[in-house]
Parts: sequence; structure tokens; C-alpha cells
Amino acid sequence: MTLFHLSFYSAFTLSSLGLAFHRTHLISALLCLESMMLSMYVALSMWPIQTQSSSSTLLPILMLTFSACEAGTGLALLVASTRTHGSDHLHNFNLLQC
Repeated sequence: MTLFHLSFYSAFTLSSLGLAFHRTHLISALLCLESMMLSMYVALSMWPIQTQSSSSTLLPILMLTFSACEAGTGLALLVASTRTHGSDHLHNFNLLQC
């Protein structure tokens, strides 16, 4: 296992553990999701370089685009939930209530 693989796996694992343990605030969950997407973007960007192929150069840009859309949607939900509920605590949200 190379240093690149080890750093990618450790970044992704730490982000997953952060998402599992820090689920009290919506902003911390969004930050953990963004760090997971960033580690996946770096891995997908370095993969064609390590395999010496140029066939999959569009995939990291597509994933970065979806990650930016996800971040914008998450921040919009954060602002809307803070305005309606008064805080970003996840235990205040009830999915069954309209």
C-alpha cells in the first residue's frame, strides 16, 4: 500500500467517523460530508495519473460539480432550518411533521 492510498483511506475513514460521531449539529454533518467528497475527488484525480490512462479525466470534474451542488443545497437547508427551528441541532427536526 502506497502513501497515497494510505492517506486517502485515512482521510475517508476519519470523515466517516466524524459523520458517525458528530451528528448533533447539521453544519458538522455537512462538513464531514464535504471532507468525504474532497477525499474522493483527490483519489479520482490521482487515479488516471497512477494508471497512466487518460480515459477517465472527466469523472473528477463531474463529481466536483455534484459536490458543489450538494454543498449549496446543504447550506440552503441549514439556513432554512435555522430560520424555522431557531437552531441547527438535528434532534430538533421531526421528519414526520410538515
